Amino acid sequence: MATGGDTKAGAEGGGEGGGDPAGRLEAVVLAGGFGARFGGGKLSAAWRGGALIDGALAAAFAAPARAVTVVTGADPAVADAARAVAAARGEARRLRLVHAADHAEGMAATLRAGIAALPADAAGAFVFLGDMPRIPAAVLPALAAAVTAGAPAAAPTWAGQRGHPVLFAAALFPGLLALTGDEGARTVLRALGPALALVEAPDDGVLFDVDTPGQLAGG
Repeated sequence: MATGGDTKAGAEGGGEGGGDPAGRLEAVVLAGGFGARFGGGKLSAAWRGGALIDGALAAAFAAPARAVTVVTGADPAVADAARAVAAARGEARRLRLVHAADHAEGMAATLRAGIAALPADAAGAFVFLGDMPRIPAAVLPALAAAVTAGAPAAAPTWAGQRGHPVLFAAALFPGLLALTGDEGARTVLRALGPALALVEAPDDGVLFDVDTPGQLAGG
């Protein structure tokens, strides 16, 4: 369920881009999880003078995307954090908030909610994970270039490992909407084989995530 005010603002920003696929990319931040291994409240935990999710939000707003759809769920503080980051960056018009009522199912539920909330003309969507606060913004234009050039999806790599965020072309949205459970989009990406475009990242932020309180110090 989308919140009225933020969705309206995001939809107004999302009307731009015309027929150019590069101008019709969207960003989705998955922020619906409880963070059980963390002990709950992971995304609103203190990190670098703000909340942990602030890093993923900053990266999403830095992406070449019309709007940023933040999918909330277990932690009610996430919506306020998203509004605060958007306001601080002067990006309130680009923010959409969508609540995944079935977030307890797992990551697939929040991903489905985010993709379902996108405008019908979206050419693709960056999918950011809320617990990855160190995504380097420099890798995002290269992901966009790969998909607008025809790749079905693009992902960053570091030291031979695939990371996040992944940019999915709209042709893959039906597959994302059919996902269930807590595996996320791995099955969709595996099915692409060599068609998945891989982009070398400038640092290991594309791999760094937080699962436990002890990992906060690594950020």
